[in-house]
Amino acid sequence: MFITPAFAQAAGAPAAGDFIGMILPLVLIMGVFYFLLIRPQQKKVKEHQEMLKKVGKGDTVITSGGLIGKVIKIVDDNELQVEIGENIRVRVLRSGISDVRAKGEPVKTETK
Repeated sequence: MFITPAFAQAAGAPAAGDFIGMILPLVLIMGVFYFLLIRPQQKKVKEHQEMLKKVGKGDTVITSGGLIGKVIKIVDDNELQVEIGENIRVRVLRSGISDVRAKGEPVKTETK
């Protein structure tokens, strides 16, 4: 019949254009991820850290656990004393504050 043997041909060396053609889409995808995901997240984290630095007496804060209270005292750089109810005070880490709801006038210091 008309059957001819098939011979494998040797693969040629990949051209430099093929390598660039494979890498370019990966670089573009990484660029898109950076500008659409990573950069906005870094900006949001920076704004949150600035907000935490500015928390002071009298501010109404929301903790990450969902408690809403008024800052009574700044214990140190990392801790705040927050009043969540009448004569109910808790110590909260600054990093545990998720939002500052309202800036208030400073709380008057108690004399005991």
